[in-house]
Amino acid sequence: MDILVYGYGKMASAMVEGWLRAGMDPARIIAFNPREKEVAEGVTLTTEVPERHFDAVLLGFKPHMLGDIAPEMQPCIGPETVVLSILAGLELDTIASAFPEAGGWVRFMPNLAVALGKSPNLLAARGLSDGQREDVTRLADMLGSAEWLGGEEHFDLATALSGSGPAFVYRFIDALSAAGQQLGLEQGLSDRLALGMVEGAVSLAAEAPYSPGELADRVASPGGMTREGMNVLDDDKALEKLLVSMLKATADKGSELAAKARGEG
Repeated sequence: MDILVYGYGKMASAMVEGWLRAGMDPARIIAFNPREKEVAEGVTLTTEVPERHFDAVLLGFKPHMLGDIAPEMQPCIGPETVVLSILAGLELDTIASAFPEAGGWVRFMPNLAVALGKSPNLLAARGLSDGQREDVTRLADMLGSAEWLGGEEHFDLATALSGSGPAFVYRFIDALSAAGQQLGLEQGLSDRLALGMVEGAVSLAAEAPYSPGELADRVASPGGMTREGMNVLDDDKALEKLLVSMLKATADKGSELAAKARGEG
């Protein structure tokens, strides 16, 4: 597929990096950005909106900019074009209304691990042919895994878990190190221990034949040190309740952004 990346921010550039890492020909990618910007080797950067249609157009700008930018993008959109939106909170109705000439519309929500080919990529679509759906699946699989949702009902919630999730994990690592420091560990040591522990634990969870819950119980022997710490997290489902509140607040923000895009707020 010939792909136009419209807006070369952090997420869009990470996706390009992931596609190239997976073997995509960089000559297939055109990156538009209003100002000069460093792009991956072999990728063409332009500061002028291309006057031709593309197989796929990736929307890589801020969600609130859609209304201003969509009109100037129309020369890039044709009946064969699939619009890929990574714009948080914007529903398919909004994307389709902005690009009515497109042949299909996809909400595509990755996280920054796309650069390493390790992101679960949420997908919901409208108007795709079987071939286009296969193409989109292939693009998502090159960045980690394609996770098709049946509809948009839970897209914001899934985005909160998968798309926003890395930030929550990073905050946990930081907090774990901070806790170690408050109890007496030197900062550098505490930082290394927290990060290295999480890296190893995640790698093991990805390869183990056990669920994360089962792994936790295998680590925590009855009456031992680990179990004592887990009792703090498990008491009255304290950790689970905290994370429910966290995901709900994140998903609700997505709904709020969607309402604003529809002019309801």
